[in-house]
Amino acid sequence: MNITKEASFKGVHNGKPTGLYTLKNKNGLIAQVTNYGAIIVSIFTPDRKGNMVDVVQGYDTIDDYINGNSPYMGAVVGRCANRIAEGKFTLLGKLYTLAVNNGPNHLHGGIKGFSKVVWDVTSVSDSSVKMEYLSVNGEEGYPGNLMVSVTYTLTDKNELRLDYFATTDKTTVVNLAGHSYFNLAGEGSGSIMIRNL
Repeated sequence: MNITKEASFKGVHNGKPTGLYTLKNKNGLIAQVTNYGAIIVSIFTPDRKGNMVDVVQGYDTIDDYINGNSPYMGAVVGRCANRIAEGKFTLLGKLYTLAVNNGPNHLHGGIKGFSKVVWDVTSVSDSSVKMEYLSVNGEEGYPGNLMVSVTYTLTDKNELRLDYFATTDKTTVVNLAGHSYFNLAGEGSGSIMIRNL
């Protein structure tokens, strides 16, 4: 079990520091989160033989996430998860045009969605980390200043809980989602397709 990745996540992106935060519970489970994209990097849990394995798919360095995270591995996506057709929506009678990044459509927050920014870490404990991001009025075409927080908590019931909260100063659209990929046999153990074990 290799959880010593902290050094490979220390850096600066667009003038803001990046890091890796390791959460632990009383049962020995471990989760790791970076403040770049509020990404879940790892969840170490026992496999059926009792060996600790990382069940989250992802990368080993911050540079890999910044330069190669096209499938949004582990990130918080928003302001709006999923696609908005032709990058346009009408709200309270006004037409808004968004940045398009998926053919003619707007996907997962656009060109610089929440998955591609450094979040501010506002509190940390052994089992929890809270991150915040201010999406300013007009960012990617959305109306209103939107303050978003996500708190990751690794509970003693072996749950990784994600608590989202958002406030705005103008009627807007918000639909946040976590975008992790899992392999319950452990990262690097081969395909997740059904097979005889």
